[in-house]
Amino acid sequence: MNILIETIIKKIPQPVFGVHDLMAIGFRGEASRHGLVKRAVAQGDLIIIKRGLYALAPEYRKTNLNPYYLAQLISGPSYVSLESALSEHGLIPEAVHAITCVHTSQSKNYDTPVAYFAYSRVPQKTLYKGVSRRVDAHGYAWMLADPIKALADYVYIYRKNWTSSQELTDFLRIEIEDIRSLPREDFEVLFDNYSNRRVQAFLQGLYREIFL
Repeated sequence: MNILIETIIKKIPQPVFGVHDLMAIGFRGEASRHGLVKRAVAQGDLIIIKRGLYALAPEYRKTNLNPYYLAQLISGPSYVSLESALSEHGLIPEAVHAITCVHTSQSKNYDTPVAYFAYSRVPQKTLYKGVSRRVDAHGYAWMLADPIKALADYVYIYRKNWTSSQELTDFLRIEIEDIRSLPREDFEVLFDNYSNRRVQAFLQGLYREIFL
């Protein structure tokens, strides 16, 4: 274990950190810092998440590394949505093998040692409308799309012409009872947030079916 890893363990409490964190604990020289990082990675003590973003190897971490928390650090502003959010809410039965997110930039994927992260761009007026802040057991926060927000994003990304709960049951195997239990306010807050016609038709059609 080199001096870099020893110092990180002592002085950086969070499981993920960047270049500025390393500079703050004394590693200001770019050349020497780069050499220490390269050596630590070669020895398996340090993991590169992406350029300038690192995590200690699992045996050195003080807390578990929450991939949803990590998703916000890899590309932000962003929130967990689509299949990952639907799975987190217990709406779809299938296991999700990627962390699916929505952000403001062009779609991009990151294959990291922790997980595969897929980011999609969904045009909307307010990014975090219909999104809730979650905090894990260690106090690390991340943003999660509410169920209807995740479904609206899904309709946009996959170009679905859906307007009823039956289509959600047929294609995603979501239980109709789960759809009917969604709060009215979760729909209403999104009506003016998307300009895409497919998404508008989906939200309005599902709303009429459930509440009117």
